[in-house]
Amino acid sequence: MKTVTPVALLHMCLCVTAAVSGSGSTETALTAEKGDVAILPCYTLGNVTPTLTSWIKNGKEIVKGGIYSPSPSLGGQRLAVLHDGSLNIRAVLPRDEGTYLCSSTLPGNNIFHARVLLQVTNGPENVSLSIGPATARSNGTLIVYRGSTVSFNCSGSSYPSQQLTWAFRGAGSSNQSLASAPGPWLDFRIQNVQPSAQGVYSCKANNTVSLQAANKSTELLVYYAPDRHPECVWVLAQDPSHVLFNCTWFGAYPAPKLLWGEDQGDQAAGWKGHVYKSEVTESLSVVLNRSMLEDGQTLRCTAHHLAIAAGKQKSCSFNLKYPYPKGEPMATALEGSSITLTCTEDVSIPPANTTWRKGLQQEDIVPGSKYVLTEEGAVLKLTIHNISKDDEGVYFCRSENPLAVRELEVYLTVKNSSAYTGGVIGFFIAALIVGIAAIVAKTIYSSRHRICLGDGFGHMEEDQGDVLSLVESDDEQIFQDAVPRLPPITNGLRTTLVQIHRIPSGDHEDTETADQSPQDDTVRIETSADLVTF
Repeated sequence: MKTVTPVALLHMCLCVTAAVSGSGSTETALTAEKGDVAILPCYTLGNVTPTLTSWIKNGKEIVKGGIYSPSPSLGGQRLAVLHDGSLNIRAVLPRDEGTYLCSSTLPGNNIFHARVLLQVTNGPENVSLSIGPATARSNGTLIVYRGSTVSFNCSGSSYPSQQLTWAFRGAGSSNQSLASAPGPWLDFRIQNVQPSAQGVYSCKANNTVSLQAANKSTELLVYYAPDRHPECVWVLAQDPSHVLFNCTWFGAYPAPKLLWGEDQGDQAAGWKGHVYKSEVTESLSVVLNRSMLEDGQTLRCTAHHLAIAAGKQKSCSFNLKYPYPKGEPMATALEGSSITLTCTEDVSIPPANTTWRKGLQQEDIVPGSKYVLTEEGAVLKLTIHNISKDDEGVYFCRSENPLAVRELEVYLTVKNSSAYTGGVIGFFIAALIVGIAAIVAKTIYSSRHRICLGDGFGHMEEDQGDVLSLVESDDEQIFQDAVPRLPPITNGLRTTLVQIHRIPSGDHEDTETADQSPQDDTVRIETSADLVTF
Protein backbone atom coordinates (compact mmCIF):
# COMPACT_ATOMS: atom_id res chain seq x y z
CA MET A 1 0.00 0.00 0.00
CA LYS A 2 1.34 3.41 -0.90
CA THR A 3 1.57 6.08 1.80
CA VAL A 4 1.34 9.59 0.40
CA THR A 5 0.75 13.05 1.78
CA PRO A 6 -2.53 14.73 1.07
CA VAL A 7 -0.84 17.16 -1.32
CA ALA A 8 0.78 14.34 -3.30
CA LEU A 9 -2.46 12.41 -3.31
CA LEU A 10 -4.30 15.40 -4.70
CA HIS A 11 -1.76 15.52 -7.53
CA MET A 12 -2.13 11.80 -8.16
CA CYS A 13 -5.93 11.80 -8.16
CA LEU A 14 -8.27 13.84 -10.26
CA CYS A 15 -9.88 16.27 -7.82
CA VAL A 16 -12.57 18.68 -8.88
CA THR A 17 -13.87 21.23 -6.34
CA ALA A 18 -17.20 22.90 -6.98
CA ALA A 19 -18.07 26.41 -5.91
CA VAL A 20 -19.11 26.89 -2.31
CA SER A 21 -22.86 26.70 -1.84
CA GLY A 22 -23.70 28.92 1.12
CA SER A 23 -21.45 30.33 3.78
CA GLY A 24 -21.15 27.17 5.85
CA SER A 25 -20.84 24.30 3.33
CA THR A 26 -18.84 23.08 0.34
CA GLU A 27 -19.18 20.29 -2.23
CA THR A 28 -16.20 18.44 -3.70
CA ALA A 29 -15.87 15.66 -6.31
CA LEU A 30 -12.91 13.33 -6.05
CA THR A 31 -11.67 10.42 -8.14
CA ALA A 32 -9.41 7.71 -6.79
CA GLU A 33 -7.89 4.57 -8.23
CA LYS A 34 -8.57 1.27 -6.62
CA GLY A 35 -5.83 0.58 -4.04
CA ASP A 36 -4.79 4.20 -3.68
CA VAL A 37 -5.13 6.44 -0.60
CA ALA A 38 -7.98 8.96 -0.84
CA ILE A 39 -8.18 12.09 1.35
CA LEU A 40 -11.62 13.66 1.47
CA PRO A 41 -11.39 17.33 2.66
CA CYS A 42 -13.99 18.84 4.98
CA TYR A 43 -13.18 22.45 6.00
CA THR A 44 -11.14 24.17 3.32
CA LEU A 45 -12.10 27.83 3.65
CA GLY A 46 -9.47 28.95 6.11
CA ASN A 47 -6.62 28.04 8.37
CA VAL A 48 -8.82 27.19 11.32
CA THR A 49 -8.48 23.70 12.70
CA PRO A 50 -11.78 22.00 13.58
CA THR A 51 -12.09 20.72 17.12
CA LEU A 52 -14.31 17.81 16.08
CA THR A 53 -15.29 16.33 12.74
CA SER A 54 -17.81 13.62 11.98
CA TRP A 55 -18.11 11.74 8.60
CA ILE A 56 -21.36 10.18 7.43
CA LYS A 57 -21.99 7.92 4.40
CA ASN A 58 -25.41 6.72 3.33
CA GLY A 59 -26.97 8.26 6.51
CA LYS A 60 -24.62 6.37 8.83
CA GLU A 61 -21.68 7.80 10.73
CA ILE A 62 -18.60 5.91 9.73
CA VAL A 63 -15.89 7.81 11.68
CA LYS A 64 -15.30 10.94 13.85
CA GLY A 65 -12.36 12.67 15.50
CA GLY A 66 -10.70 15.99 16.20
CA ILE A 67 -7.54 17.78 17.03
CA TYR A 68 -7.65 16.73 20.62
CA SER A 69 -9.13 13.29 20.21
CA PRO A 70 -8.43 11.67 16.84
CA SER A 71 -10.58 8.57 16.66
CA PRO A 72 -9.93 5.30 14.86
CA SER A 73 -12.42 4.42 12.23
CA LEU A 74 -15.46 2.48 13.12
CA GLY A 75 -14.56 0.08 10.35
CA GLY A 76 -10.99 -0.49 11.46
CA GLN A 77 -7.72 1.23 10.63
CA ARG A 78 -8.54 1.75 6.91
CA LEU A 79 -10.60 4.95 7.68
CA ALA A 80 -9.33 7.77 9.89
CA VAL A 81 -10.02 11.49 10.59
CA LEU A 82 -6.95 13.66 10.28
CA HIS A 83 -6.20 16.67 12.53
CA ASP A 84 -7.69 19.08 9.97
CA GLY A 85 -10.91 17.05 9.79
CA SER A 86 -10.13 15.35 6.45
CA LEU A 87 -11.14 11.70 5.96
CA ASN A 88 -8.25 9.41 5.13
CA ILE A 89 -9.17 6.21 3.22
CA ARG A 90 -6.36 3.75 2.74
CA ALA A 91 -6.41 1.12 -0.04
CA VAL A 92 -9.52 2.41 -1.72
CA LEU A 93 -12.03 -0.27 -2.66
CA PRO A 94 -14.83 -0.07 -5.20
CA ARG A 95 -17.34 -0.13 -2.32
CA ASP A 96 -15.88 3.11 -0.99
CA GLU A 97 -17.47 4.97 -3.90
CA GLY A 98 -20.33 7.22 -2.89
CA THR A 99 -21.33 10.53 -1.29
CA TYR A 100 -19.74 11.54 2.01
CA LEU A 101 -21.01 14.25 4.40
CA CYS A 102 -18.82 15.86 7.03
CA SER A 103 -19.69 18.06 10.00
CA SER A 104 -16.88 20.06 11.61
CA THR A 105 -17.11 22.03 14.85
CA LEU A 106 -14.98 25.12 14.60
CA PRO A 107 -13.75 27.28 17.46
CA GLY A 108 -16.59 29.38 18.76
CA ASN A 109 -18.97 26.43 18.29
CA ASN A 110 -19.47 27.22 14.62
CA ILE A 111 -20.58 24.23 12.60
CA PHE A 112 -19.31 23.68 9.05
CA HIS A 113 -20.80 21.14 6.63
CA ALA A 114 -19.24 19.72 3.49
CA ARG A 115 -20.22 17.19 0.84
CA VAL A 116 -17.65 15.05 -0.99
CA LEU A 117 -18.49 12.82 -3.99
CA LEU A 118 -15.92 10.01 -4.28
CA GLN A 119 -15.69 8.04 -7.51
CA VAL A 120 -13.48 4.95 -7.46
CA THR A 121 -12.03 4.05 -10.88
CA ASN A 122 -10.59 0.72 -11.89
CA GLY A 123 -8.49 -0.35 -14.80
CA PRO A 124 -7.86 -0.72 -17.51
CA GLU A 125 -6.92 -4.28 -16.65
CA ASN A 126 -7.03 -7.72 -18.23
CA VAL A 127 -6.11 -6.20 -21.57
CA SER A 128 -5.71 -8.95 -24.14
CA LEU A 129 -5.56 -9.42 -27.88
CA SER A 130 -6.04 -12.33 -30.24
CA ILE A 131 -5.11 -12.65 -33.91
CA GLY A 132 -6.07 -15.62 -35.99
CA PRO A 133 -5.97 -17.97 -37.58
CA ALA A 134 -2.25 -17.74 -36.91
CA THR A 135 0.66 -19.92 -35.83
CA ALA A 136 2.56 -18.87 -32.72
CA ARG A 137 6.33 -19.15 -32.59
CA SER A 138 8.24 -19.88 -29.41
CA ASN A 139 8.96 -16.18 -28.87
CA GLY A 140 5.27 -15.24 -29.14
CA THR A 141 5.44 -13.90 -32.68
CA LEU A 142 2.42 -14.85 -34.79
CA ILE A 143 2.59 -16.16 -38.35
CA VAL A 144 -0.09 -15.83 -41.02
CA TYR A 145 0.07 -16.60 -44.74
CA ARG A 146 -0.42 -14.30 -47.67
CA GLY A 147 -3.92 -14.35 -49.10
CA SER A 148 -5.63 -15.54 -45.92
CA THR A 149 -8.30 -13.70 -43.89
CA VAL A 150 -7.11 -12.60 -40.46
CA SER A 151 -9.34 -11.49 -37.54
CA PHE A 152 -8.17 -9.16 -34.76
CA ASN A 153 -9.84 -8.92 -31.32
CA CYS A 154 -8.97 -6.53 -28.48
CA SER A 155 -10.58 -6.62 -25.02
CA GLY A 156 -10.11 -5.16 -21.54
CA SER A 157 -11.97 -4.00 -18.46
CA SER A 158 -12.13 -0.50 -16.96
CA TYR A 159 -14.42 1.26 -14.54
CA PRO A 160 -16.46 3.27 -15.12
CA SER A 161 -15.75 3.25 -18.90
CA GLN A 162 -12.99 2.69 -21.43
CA GLN A 163 -11.95 3.38 -25.03
CA LEU A 164 -10.29 0.54 -27.03
CA THR A 165 -7.98 1.21 -29.98
CA TRP A 166 -6.11 -1.02 -32.45
CA ALA A 167 -2.78 0.51 -33.53
CA PHE A 168 -0.28 -0.72 -36.14
CA ARG A 169 3.41 -0.04 -36.60
CA GLY A 170 4.97 -1.43 -39.76
CA ALA A 171 7.83 -0.80 -42.14
CA GLY A 172 6.00 2.05 -43.85
CA SER A 173 3.89 3.44 -41.00
CA SER A 174 4.20 4.40 -37.34
CA ASN A 175 1.42 4.03 -34.76
CA GLN A 176 -1.32 3.99 -37.32
CA SER A 177 -4.78 3.73 -35.79
CA LEU A 178 -6.76 0.93 -37.41
CA ALA A 179 -9.95 1.01 -35.32
CA SER A 180 -11.25 2.64 -32.12
CA ALA A 181 -14.48 2.38 -30.14
CA PRO A 182 -15.79 2.42 -26.53
CA GLY A 183 -16.79 -0.83 -24.95
CA PRO A 184 -15.35 -4.03 -23.53
CA TRP A 185 -14.07 -5.40 -26.88
CA LEU A 186 -13.11 -4.28 -30.38
CA ASP A 187 -12.86 -6.42 -33.52
CA PHE A 188 -11.74 -5.86 -37.08
CA ARG A 189 -10.66 -8.08 -40.00
CA ILE A 190 -8.15 -8.03 -42.85
CA GLN A 191 -9.08 -10.02 -45.94
CA ASN A 192 -6.48 -11.26 -48.42
CA VAL A 193 -3.64 -10.23 -46.13
CA GLN A 194 -0.49 -9.08 -47.92
CA PRO A 195 3.16 -8.67 -46.86
CA SER A 196 2.50 -4.97 -46.19
CA ALA A 197 0.38 -6.04 -43.21
CA GLN A 198 3.48 -7.38 -41.45
CA GLY A 199 4.38 -5.45 -38.31
CA VAL A 200 3.52 -4.83 -34.65
CA TYR A 201 -0.14 -4.69 -33.62
CA SER A 202 -1.16 -3.07 -30.30
CA CYS A 203 -4.40 -3.25 -28.37
CA LYS A 204 -4.75 -0.06 -26.25
CA ALA A 205 -7.32 0.46 -23.47
CA ASN A 206 -7.92 3.92 -21.96
CA ASN A 207 -9.99 4.61 -18.83
CA THR A 208 -12.08 7.60 -19.85
CA VAL A 209 -12.36 8.90 -16.25
CA SER A 210 -8.95 8.30 -14.74
CA LEU A 211 -7.21 8.59 -18.10
CA GLN A 212 -5.18 5.56 -17.17
CA ALA A 213 -4.06 3.50 -20.17
CA ALA A 214 -2.79 0.01 -20.81
CA ASN A 215 -1.82 -1.81 -23.96
CA LYS A 216 -0.64 -5.16 -25.21
CA SER A 217 1.31 -5.75 -28.42
CA THR A 218 2.43 -8.63 -30.61
CA GLU A 219 4.38 -8.95 -33.83
CA LEU A 220 2.67 -10.41 -36.88
CA LEU A 221 4.68 -11.98 -39.71
CA VAL A 222 3.21 -12.63 -43.15
CA TYR A 223 4.78 -15.69 -44.81
CA TYR A 224 4.56 -16.19 -48.55
CA ALA A 225 6.14 -18.19 -51.34
CA PRO A 226 6.08 -17.77 -55.13
CA ASP A 227 3.78 -20.00 -57.17
CA ARG A 228 6.49 -20.82 -59.69
CA HIS A 229 8.95 -23.69 -59.41
CA PRO A 230 12.64 -23.17 -58.67
CA GLU A 231 15.00 -22.65 -61.60
CA CYS A 232 17.66 -25.30 -62.17
CA VAL A 233 20.70 -24.68 -64.36
CA TRP A 234 24.04 -26.38 -64.93
CA VAL A 235 27.41 -24.79 -65.49
CA LEU A 236 30.16 -26.91 -67.05
CA ALA A 237 33.43 -26.68 -65.19
CA GLN A 238 36.88 -26.35 -66.72
CA ASP A 239 37.35 -30.04 -65.98
CA PRO A 240 34.87 -31.80 -68.33
CA SER A 241 34.28 -34.52 -65.73
CA HIS A 242 32.84 -31.99 -63.26
CA VAL A 243 29.62 -29.99 -63.39
CA LEU A 244 28.04 -27.34 -61.18
CA PHE A 245 24.28 -27.54 -60.62
CA ASN A 246 22.60 -24.36 -59.33
CA CYS A 247 19.06 -23.91 -57.98
CA THR A 248 17.40 -20.53 -57.32
CA TRP A 249 14.00 -19.66 -55.87
CA PHE A 250 13.52 -15.96 -55.23
CA GLY A 251 10.47 -14.16 -53.84
CA ALA A 252 9.79 -16.19 -50.68
CA TYR A 253 9.62 -14.95 -47.06
CA PRO A 254 11.33 -16.09 -45.01
CA ALA A 255 14.13 -17.67 -47.08
CA PRO A 256 13.28 -21.23 -48.17
CA LYS A 257 15.21 -24.40 -47.47
CA LEU A 258 16.67 -25.69 -50.73
CA LEU A 259 17.81 -29.29 -51.11
CA TRP A 260 19.86 -30.90 -53.89
CA GLY A 261 19.62 -34.67 -54.05
CA GLU A 262 19.15 -37.79 -56.13
CA ASP A 263 15.49 -38.50 -56.80
CA GLN A 264 14.63 -42.14 -56.16
CA GLY A 265 10.99 -41.99 -55.15
CA ASP A 266 7.70 -40.12 -54.98
CA GLN A 267 8.29 -36.68 -53.53
CA ALA A 268 4.78 -36.62 -52.07
CA ALA A 269 5.72 -39.62 -49.92
CA GLY A 270 8.92 -37.99 -48.70
CA TRP A 271 12.50 -37.72 -49.90
CA LYS A 272 13.98 -41.13 -50.62
CA GLY A 273 17.17 -40.30 -52.49
CA HIS A 274 20.68 -39.34 -51.52
CA VAL A 275 20.98 -35.74 -50.34
CA TYR A 276 24.00 -33.89 -51.70
CA LYS A 277 23.42 -30.50 -50.06
CA SER A 278 20.74 -28.66 -48.06
CA GLU A 279 20.67 -25.07 -46.86
CA VAL A 280 18.30 -22.22 -45.94
CA THR A 281 18.94 -19.87 -48.82
CA GLU A 282 17.47 -18.52 -52.04
CA SER A 283 20.30 -19.96 -54.17
CA LEU A 284 22.05 -23.30 -53.71
CA SER A 285 24.89 -24.77 -55.79
CA VAL A 286 26.49 -28.19 -55.74
CA VAL A 287 29.50 -29.51 -57.70
CA LEU A 288 29.44 -33.20 -58.72
CA ASN A 289 32.01 -35.31 -60.55
CA ARG A 290 31.75 -38.23 -62.98
CA SER A 291 31.96 -40.86 -60.24
CA MET A 292 28.75 -39.51 -58.67
CA LEU A 293 26.74 -39.41 -61.92
CA GLU A 294 25.21 -42.11 -64.09
CA ASP A 295 22.93 -42.51 -67.10
CA GLY A 296 19.21 -42.17 -66.30
CA GLN A 297 19.89 -40.57 -62.92
CA THR A 298 17.49 -37.81 -61.82
CA LEU A 299 18.86 -34.87 -59.84
CA ARG A 300 16.20 -32.74 -58.12
CA CYS A 301 16.23 -29.43 -56.27
CA THR A 302 13.32 -29.18 -53.85
CA ALA A 303 12.18 -25.97 -52.13
CA HIS A 304 10.69 -26.38 -48.64
CA HIS A 305 8.67 -23.52 -47.13
CA LEU A 306 6.09 -23.12 -44.38
CA ALA A 307 3.76 -21.42 -46.86
CA ILE A 308 3.61 -24.63 -48.93
CA ALA A 309 1.76 -27.67 -47.64
CA ALA A 310 3.71 -30.88 -47.12
CA GLY A 311 3.80 -33.02 -50.24
CA LYS A 312 3.27 -30.02 -52.51
CA GLN A 313 6.79 -28.65 -52.52
CA LYS A 314 8.05 -26.87 -55.59
CA SER A 315 10.99 -28.45 -57.40
CA CYS A 316 13.02 -28.66 -60.60
CA SER A 317 15.06 -31.58 -61.89
CA PHE A 318 17.43 -32.96 -64.53
CA ASN A 319 17.27 -36.44 -66.05
CA LEU A 320 20.92 -37.13 -66.85
CA LYS A 321 21.83 -38.91 -70.11
CA TYR A 322 25.02 -40.15 -71.72
CA PRO A 323 26.08 -38.56 -75.03
CA TYR A 324 25.19 -40.54 -78.16
CA PRO A 325 26.75 -39.22 -81.41
CA LYS A 326 25.00 -40.43 -84.59
CA GLY A 327 26.08 -40.52 -88.23
CA GLU A 328 27.12 -42.70 -91.18
CA PRO A 329 29.98 -45.06 -90.23
CA MET A 330 31.44 -45.25 -93.77
CA ALA A 331 32.13 -42.71 -96.47
CA THR A 332 33.75 -42.80 -99.94
CA ALA A 333 35.28 -39.99 -101.95
CA LEU A 334 37.36 -39.49 -105.12
CA GLU A 335 40.76 -37.98 -105.10
CA GLY A 336 40.67 -34.26 -105.67
CA SER A 337 37.03 -33.89 -104.60
CA SER A 338 35.46 -32.72 -101.34
CA ILE A 339 33.35 -34.58 -98.79
CA THR A 340 31.40 -33.61 -95.67
CA LEU A 341 31.21 -35.94 -92.66
CA THR A 342 28.18 -35.29 -90.45
CA CYS A 343 27.72 -36.07 -86.75
CA THR A 344 24.64 -35.36 -84.63
CA GLU A 345 24.49 -35.38 -80.82
CA ASP A 346 21.29 -34.07 -79.26
CA VAL A 347 20.36 -36.39 -76.40
CA SER A 348 22.99 -35.81 -73.70
CA ILE A 349 22.14 -33.99 -70.45
CA PRO A 350 24.11 -31.91 -69.60
CA PRO A 351 24.92 -31.15 -73.27
CA ALA A 352 28.09 -32.76 -74.52
CA ASN A 353 31.05 -31.06 -76.10
CA THR A 354 31.40 -32.63 -79.58
CA THR A 355 34.58 -32.51 -81.70
CA TRP A 356 36.02 -34.22 -84.81
CA ARG A 357 39.34 -36.06 -84.51
CA LYS A 358 41.51 -37.94 -87.02
CA GLY A 359 43.34 -41.25 -86.88
CA LEU A 360 43.67 -43.93 -84.29
CA GLN A 361 45.58 -41.48 -82.12
CA GLN A 362 42.60 -39.11 -82.34
CA GLU A 363 44.61 -36.11 -83.36
CA ASP A 364 42.87 -32.76 -83.12
CA ILE A 365 41.68 -31.35 -86.43
CA VAL A 366 42.77 -27.77 -86.94
CA PRO A 367 40.27 -25.80 -89.05
CA GLY A 368 41.66 -24.18 -92.17
CA SER A 369 41.50 -24.37 -95.95
CA LYS A 370 41.80 -28.16 -95.80
CA TYR A 371 39.40 -28.88 -92.97
CA VAL A 372 36.29 -26.80 -92.36
CA LEU A 373 34.20 -27.34 -89.21
CA THR A 374 30.56 -26.20 -89.24
CA GLU A 375 28.16 -26.37 -86.30
CA GLU A 376 24.40 -26.17 -86.93
CA GLY A 377 22.61 -26.69 -83.65
CA ALA A 378 23.25 -30.29 -82.59
CA VAL A 379 24.90 -31.14 -85.96
CA LEU A 380 28.67 -30.88 -86.32
CA LYS A 381 30.02 -31.14 -89.88
CA LEU A 382 33.58 -31.78 -91.05
CA THR A 383 34.26 -30.82 -94.69
CA ILE A 384 37.49 -32.07 -96.26
CA HIS A 385 38.64 -30.29 -99.44
CA ASN A 386 41.02 -31.55 -102.16
CA ILE A 387 40.96 -35.11 -100.88
CA SER A 388 44.07 -37.27 -101.33
CA LYS A 389 45.09 -40.77 -100.33
CA ASP A 390 46.57 -39.30 -97.15
CA ASP A 391 43.03 -38.42 -96.02
CA GLU A 392 41.92 -42.04 -96.12
CA GLY A 393 41.38 -43.66 -92.74
CA VAL A 394 39.33 -43.45 -89.58
CA TYR A 395 37.76 -40.28 -88.16
CA PHE A 396 36.13 -39.94 -84.73
CA CYS A 397 33.18 -37.79 -83.75
CA ARG A 398 33.89 -37.46 -80.00
CA SER A 399 31.16 -36.31 -77.57
CA GLU A 400 31.92 -35.75 -73.89
CA ASN A 401 29.75 -34.54 -71.01
CA PRO A 402 30.30 -34.88 -67.23
CA LEU A 403 28.80 -38.40 -67.31
CA ALA A 404 30.90 -40.10 -70.01
CA VAL A 405 32.73 -39.96 -73.35
CA ARG A 406 31.16 -41.54 -76.43
CA GLU A 407 32.59 -41.74 -79.97
CA LEU A 408 31.27 -42.32 -83.49
CA GLU A 409 33.84 -43.99 -85.77
CA VAL A 410 33.69 -43.06 -89.47
CA TYR A 411 35.98 -44.72 -92.05
CA LEU A 412 36.76 -42.70 -95.17
CA THR A 413 37.79 -44.55 -98.37
CA VAL A 414 39.53 -42.56 -101.10
CA LYS A 415 39.42 -43.85 -104.73
CA ASN A 416 41.22 -42.60 -107.83
CA SER A 417 39.27 -41.45 -110.89
CA SER A 418 40.46 -44.33 -113.28
CA ALA A 419 39.04 -47.03 -111.06
CA TYR A 420 35.83 -45.11 -110.94
CA THR A 421 35.73 -44.88 -114.79
CA GLY A 422 36.26 -48.67 -115.22
CA GLY A 423 33.46 -49.34 -112.82
CA VAL A 424 31.09 -47.11 -114.76
CA ILE A 425 31.98 -48.83 -118.08
CA GLY A 426 31.53 -52.30 -116.57
CA PHE A 427 28.18 -51.34 -115.22
CA PHE A 428 27.12 -50.00 -118.65
CA ILE A 429 28.14 -53.26 -120.43
CA ALA A 430 26.30 -55.41 -117.92
CA ALA A 431 23.18 -53.31 -118.34
CA LEU A 432 23.46 -53.61 -122.17
CA ILE A 433 23.68 -57.44 -122.01
CA VAL A 434 20.67 -57.70 -119.75
CA GLY A 435 18.69 -55.44 -122.10
CA ILE A 436 19.54 -57.51 -125.21
CA ALA A 437 18.59 -60.76 -123.44
CA ALA A 438 15.24 -59.29 -122.46
CA ILE A 439 14.53 -58.21 -126.03
CA VAL A 440 15.37 -61.69 -127.47
CA ALA A 441 13.22 -63.43 -124.88
CA LYS A 442 10.28 -61.19 -125.62
CA THR A 443 10.66 -61.80 -129.40
CA ILE A 444 10.70 -65.60 -128.98
CA TYR A 445 7.72 -65.52 -126.69
CA SER A 446 5.66 -63.42 -129.08
CA SER A 447 6.47 -65.91 -132.01
CA ARG A 448 5.83 -69.11 -130.05
CA HIS A 449 2.89 -70.21 -132.32
CA ARG A 450 5.26 -70.48 -135.27
CA ILE A 451 7.67 -72.92 -133.61
CA CYS A 452 7.19 -76.60 -134.81
CA LEU A 453 8.33 -79.77 -133.09
CA GLY A 454 10.55 -82.06 -135.11
CA ASP A 455 11.97 -85.56 -134.80
CA GLY A 456 13.88 -84.79 -131.69
CA PHE A 457 16.94 -83.59 -133.61
CA GLY A 458 15.57 -80.33 -134.79
CA HIS A 459 14.53 -81.67 -138.25
CA MET A 460 11.00 -81.36 -139.57
CA GLU A 461 9.60 -83.62 -142.26
CA GLU A 462 7.88 -81.98 -145.12
CA ASP A 463 4.70 -84.01 -145.52
CA GLN A 464 3.88 -84.88 -141.92
CA GLY A 465 1.47 -83.06 -139.63
CA ASP A 466 1.68 -82.72 -135.88
CA VAL A 467 -0.99 -83.70 -133.40
CA LEU A 468 -1.09 -82.17 -129.84
CA SER A 469 -2.97 -84.24 -127.24
CA LEU A 470 -4.27 -82.35 -124.13
CA VAL A 471 -5.25 -84.44 -121.10
CA GLU A 472 -7.81 -83.25 -118.50
CA SER A 473 -8.71 -85.18 -115.33
CA ASP A 474 -12.30 -85.41 -114.06
CA ASP A 475 -15.03 -88.01 -113.52
CA GLU A 476 -15.94 -88.39 -117.15
CA GLN A 477 -14.87 -91.41 -119.19
CA ILE A 478 -11.92 -91.30 -121.50
CA PHE A 479 -12.67 -90.63 -125.09
CA GLN A 480 -10.45 -90.16 -128.04
CA ASP A 481 -11.46 -88.63 -131.26
CA ALA A 482 -9.28 -89.10 -134.20
CA VAL A 483 -8.22 -85.89 -135.70
CA PRO A 484 -7.77 -86.15 -139.43
CA ARG A 485 -4.59 -84.96 -140.96
CA LEU A 486 -4.80 -81.44 -142.10
CA PRO A 487 -3.56 -80.68 -145.51
CA PRO A 488 -0.42 -78.62 -145.69
CA ILE A 489 -0.78 -74.95 -146.21
CA THR A 490 0.41 -73.57 -149.41
CA ASN A 491 2.81 -71.20 -147.68
CA GLY A 492 4.87 -74.25 -146.55
CA LEU A 493 4.09 -74.07 -142.81
CA ARG A 494 3.27 -77.20 -140.82
CA THR A 495 -0.14 -77.70 -139.21
CA THR A 496 -0.58 -78.99 -135.63
CA LEU A 497 -3.44 -81.38 -134.84
CA VAL A 498 -4.85 -81.50 -131.29
CA GLN A 499 -6.40 -84.50 -129.48
CA ILE A 500 -8.16 -84.09 -126.11
CA HIS A 501 -8.12 -87.04 -123.65
CA ARG A 502 -10.15 -87.04 -120.40
CA ILE A 503 -8.67 -89.19 -117.64
CA PRO A 504 -11.02 -90.14 -114.79
CA SER A 505 -9.98 -89.70 -111.14
CA GLY A 506 -10.79 -91.71 -108.02
CA ASP A 507 -11.39 -95.48 -107.81
CA HIS A 508 -12.14 -95.92 -111.50
CA GLU A 509 -8.62 -95.04 -112.44
CA ASP A 510 -7.07 -98.50 -112.10
CA THR A 511 -9.74 -100.48 -113.96
CA GLU A 512 -10.12 -98.06 -116.75
CA THR A 513 -6.42 -97.80 -117.20
CA ALA A 514 -6.22 -101.53 -117.81
CA ASP A 515 -8.66 -101.26 -120.72
CA GLN A 516 -6.92 -98.29 -122.12
CA SER A 517 -3.32 -99.21 -121.57
CA PRO A 518 -1.98 -97.11 -124.42
CA GLN A 519 -2.87 -93.97 -122.36
CA ASP A 520 -1.19 -92.63 -119.15
CA ASP A 521 -2.26 -90.50 -116.19
CA THR A 522 0.18 -87.81 -117.18
CA VAL A 523 0.85 -85.88 -120.33
CA ARG A 524 2.74 -87.87 -122.90
CA ILE A 525 4.57 -86.63 -125.95
CA GLU A 526 4.83 -89.07 -128.82
CA THR A 527 6.84 -88.34 -131.86
CA SER A 528 6.05 -90.20 -135.08
CA ALA A 529 5.94 -89.54 -138.69
CA ASP A 530 2.24 -88.62 -138.60
CA LEU A 531 1.36 -87.62 -134.96
CA VAL A 532 2.76 -85.80 -131.98
CA THR A 533 0.74 -86.48 -128.81
CA PHE A 534 0.88 -84.49 -125.47
